[in-house]
Amino acid sequence: MSFRYAGQVIRISPQVEQYMKGRMTFRSRVFLLCLLLSAFAFYVLLWPSTNTSLRYTRSIVSLPKHYSGNVSSQSAFIFIGGVPRSGTTLMRAMLDAHPLIRCGEETRVIPRILGLRSQWKRNEKEWRRLNEAGVNEGVLDDAIASFIIQVIAGHGAPAERLCNKDPFSLKSTQYLAKLFPNSKFILMIRDGRATVNSIISRRVTITGFDLQDPRQCLQKWNNAITVMFEQCQSVGRSRCLMMYYEQLVLHPEKEMHRLLQFLDIPWNSSVLHHEQFIGKDISLSKVERSTDQVVKPVNLDALTKWVGKFPDDVVADMPQIAPMLAELGYDPLANPPNYGKPDDMVLKNTNDMHENSEHWYRKAVEMVADPERVDPPLHR
Repeated sequence: MSFRYAGQVIRISPQVEQYMKGRMTFRSRVFLLCLLLSAFAFYVLLWPSTNTSLRYTRSIVSLPKHYSGNVSSQSAFIFIGGVPRSGTTLMRAMLDAHPLIRCGEETRVIPRILGLRSQWKRNEKEWRRLNEAGVNEGVLDDAIASFIIQVIAGHGAPAERLCNKDPFSLKSTQYLAKLFPNSKFILMIRDGRATVNSIISRRVTITGFDLQDPRQCLQKWNNAITVMFEQCQSVGRSRCLMMYYEQLVLHPEKEMHRLLQFLDIPWNSSVLHHEQFIGKDISLSKVERSTDQVVKPVNLDALTKWVGKFPDDVVADMPQIAPMLAELGYDPLANPPNYGKPDDMVLKNTNDMHENSEHWYRKAVEMVADPERVDPPLHR
């Protein structure tokens, strides 16, 4: 079996062809073919420029010329993750404000590729079939790594340090650390009650979360953050940094100094003023649920919105429903908890935002596809 891509003939071994035809579903065949194409496209893109015999069209992912030969599995990628609504978008926006870093919008495909590989790995029968067809772990690792590199490098502008923000990717921190040995990880942690209240109130659809059942959502949050917490711990403090949303909001300068030191990136005060770069150096997705919030400066408004929003029985059972709250240092019975005293800069940002709420409302509306979801100005 063979086909032509980018002017080159790609041949698939008889064993793989037999496997694709006989024992894989159509969906699986399409996915495997995409992985093979991605790996080949990456190989072609990095072919030495002195080889003039190659002529090809970059028809799958067109990487900027700056990247040719400079992006590989050895690159120092930055991966940001956490349970959705935990501050991952704010974190990536603040890093995007740094002149040496580019994160960009959620790709959504990277965690799905990682999840599919995990499903294959857990299914002993499917994993054996892949190996028998010659699609062993090494082949898949190379293909998945190439796919991820293509997506990260290709979906935004060039930068010295490339960053990816896909919340659920950090359920696979160990695997990503293996694929990219020089990468670093940022796990965003937020009070699970605030996260769940935000998921429910903003109607964020997440597989397995029943938005009509706060208790069940808290349990799902507990399960998800447990996996990410353990994955982060497993790769060690030199590779994975846990960043608390509350501390980032209360003390942005201190926390960003700590983060940039961890990433081995020089300090730049622009990370404290990400809102000034929105629509310029920082691009936002019109459909991401956090877009209308991150157009604003770092402020205190979202810290305790969750207080009073949970049923009494859920509040009483909180330590049992979500034991990870205590594990992460939160008081499961405090309503509201004392997260700490904010810096003067954050107080000033918050007051300014309230005084000019019409301005920030209009700015938020301009950036989203569904303006009805934007919180109205305070005086309305």
